[in-house]
Amino acid sequence: LQKVIEMEDEKKLRIFYEKRMAQDVEVDALGDEFKGYVLRITGGQDKEGFTMKQGVLLNTRVRLLLPKGTTGFANHRGREGERKRRSVRGCIVGPDLAVLNLVVVKKGEGELPGLTDSVKPRRLGPKRASKIRKLFNLTKEDDVTRYVIRREIESKNPKVGKFTKAPKIRALGDPHPPPAPAPQGCPPQAGC
Repeated sequence: LQKVIEMEDEKKLRIFYEKRMAQDVEVDALGDEFKGYVLRITGGQDKEGFTMKQGVLLNTRVRLLLPKGTTGFANHRGREGERKRRSVRGCIVGPDLAVLNLVVVKKGEGELPGLTDSVKPRRLGPKRASKIRKLFNLTKEDDVTRYVIRREIESKNPKVGKFTKAPKIRALGDPHPPPAPAPQGCPPQAGC
């Protein structure tokens, strides 16, 4: 779940200043509704819209040579190995930020309306066999296909009604099993 919270009070926001991306911050100073909460800084943009980049240890904007597809350079066309100089914001929080992205790491005493008061279940279950085994605490001998999480779908066609869908399981087993051992008393070149 996501929620936009606008804060105008500069004094409350000072708890985030000089903190870096991926750092956890106790936010009791934001107000009584945030008592006990711990938030992690995951990114943000400055007032001109330049995104924060992990690893740039400044609280200002810098111009870096970036390969295509990285944070701050979304051009997916171009030549192989091409790099361009792009402006990105450093990963240290300062007063020039317009947006700060945060994730709840530890829930506090009260509920935040629209954020922690409702639970949204995951739409899809695991697809890989090892993840299904881990979820249901299965052994290698158990049949993973019986534990696949199916979801019910309402068909657009009234004749069909409801039906279930399940993912095709990945990494179910070795597609190329090892060859069978040669029978006893037969040389390997003979092939008997």
